[in-house]
Amino acid sequence: MASLIPFFQRNAALALKLAYVGTLGLFVWICAQFYLPGKGFTYLIIFGETPSAPYVPTLKAMNYYAEPDSKGYDAQYYAQIAMRPWLTNRALNEAMDSMPYRARRILFSWTAYGLGGGDPARALHIYAVQNIVCWFLLAGLLLRWFPATSWENFFRWGGVLFSFGLCFSVRGSLVDGPSLLLIALGMMLYERGKKWWAAGVLGVAGLGKETNLLAAAVLVPGNWGDGRGWARAVGQGLLVLAPLAVWVVTLRLWLGSGSDPGVRNFDWPFAAYARKWVETAAVFKTDDAGSIGVWSVLMLVAVTAQWLLFVLRPRWSDPWWRLGATYAALLVVLGDAVWEGYPGAALRVLLPMTLAFNVLLPRGRQWRAWFVLGNLAVLCSSDILKPPGQESFQLEGARALRIVEASGRTVEAIFPDEQWFQAERSRFDYWRWSRGDAEVVFRNPQEFPVVADVVFDVKSADDRKLTVLSKTDGAVLWTGATVKVLQEVRIRGVVLPPGDILWRFESDQSPEQPSSGDPRKVSFSVRNLEIRITGRGVAEKTGTAK
Repeated sequence: MASLIPFFQRNAALALKLAYVGTLGLFVWICAQFYLPGKGFTYLIIFGETPSAPYVPTLKAMNYYAEPDSKGYDAQYYAQIAMRPWLTNRALNEAMDSMPYRARRILFSWTAYGLGGGDPARALHIYAVQNIVCWFLLAGLLLRWFPATSWENFFRWGGVLFSFGLCFSVRGSLVDGPSLLLIALGMMLYERGKKWWAAGVLGVAGLGKETNLLAAAVLVPGNWGDGRGWARAVGQGLLVLAPLAVWVVTLRLWLGSGSDPGVRNFDWPFAAYARKWVETAAVFKTDDAGSIGVWSVLMLVAVTAQWLLFVLRPRWSDPWWRLGATYAALLVVLGDAVWEGYPGAALRVLLPMTLAFNVLLPRGRQWRAWFVLGNLAVLCSSDILKPPGQESFQLEGARALRIVEASGRTVEAIFPDEQWFQAERSRFDYWRWSRGDAEVVFRNPQEFPVVADVVFDVKSADDRKLTVLSKTDGAVLWTGATVKVLQEVRIRGVVLPPGDILWRFESDQSPEQPSSGDPRKVSFSVRNLEIRITGRGVAEKTGTAK
């Protein structure tokens, strides 16, 4: 028996290392699903189909992904700057909500432009994947504090990498993830005694995001009576401030003051934080709180647990405590613009606190509950990393019946865009929400009819009746008294003649906005549609519902 102990020890160590490698592989798989043929990873930038300001002509001439029924998100501004960072360009200024505000965060637009060799198309695609590259670099750097020597290290390492804030940054090509990499690099240099180098890195980080300057708190002496250390810290602090200060003055002289979209980023202590709790509690008073309410609670609990660590266990002499406590203080004064809505920006703004929490929290069984509470928001990351919906149906059956070999055309289901929202998907399901009563076109490119079983699920966010009709003869193919609960529909023996046939989905109620926080007005969703070709048709028939 004793001889087996080394065997299990060796295999336990191997399993741990495989867990680290497998986590990296999982992230590769997740990121690969965001690639769209012809459009690259531009889905991650979140360009809007109806932006508040016109995009620059260079972008409009390119093939990129635009979010339907959306005005876009923050990265759309930085990505356009990255394509050609001439800040006085009229078209670029017209594309910004505020050029002075967006240009302050110039660093990662510069890096994309430089790595792209000045080519706008390359710069755009590089900007889209910068967060992914920084995620992997951060994963390697974090091994300094979470080496592959224990499962506790593994879970802390994963807690940072799959924290909601970092995953949100990856999903939206935002500046927070790359900023965290620079702050972690500054911490490594500080721990190695290279404090001036650390100050330089943190100063550069300030050009990525203004709140990165708060990380300079680690440069303050751990001993209040260290006069020489305080003098040195003042010099290092000036070095940290210098790049952003020079850049802000340059922008002021170059562009003027301009408007500031960030005026709502700060508020009186705990005012916006308290309103976020009230807003979240109000969601649960509705008939259907939905997953968004649950996720909001998880995020609030996580950020509160992290904050309490720095408040209840002060360790001024520890640089990690000084880092985390500075961002804990930032939490207190964050405004409504950071907390409101879903997913909200708070957890990505406070990413350095998340990192410091996982490094600083004591080890041992008695601290595991605190660790779990502080990392609860990891459970929300799978939602923010949902891949784009690229499919609305799946096709099965003999190849000769499914595909016209000469042209490559296949039997297909078409959802008219004016009647349906874009395709969506999770790891296991795909679906489309309707804008109201809607039609689906089944197209058979063959010169002969085919017979198929059509299988799908239907679901709504409220109680409503749904009826599926054939527009060919008006026959009722299926009807359900309520589709608030997921209903499976199987319509067998459907004859698809050459060309198009139409099915109409009719609801007994008008579209409504779901109580889960979805801003769209929707009627019902059609999920996991499959067309299973069973044979060659000889005569038309409507089929029967089961």
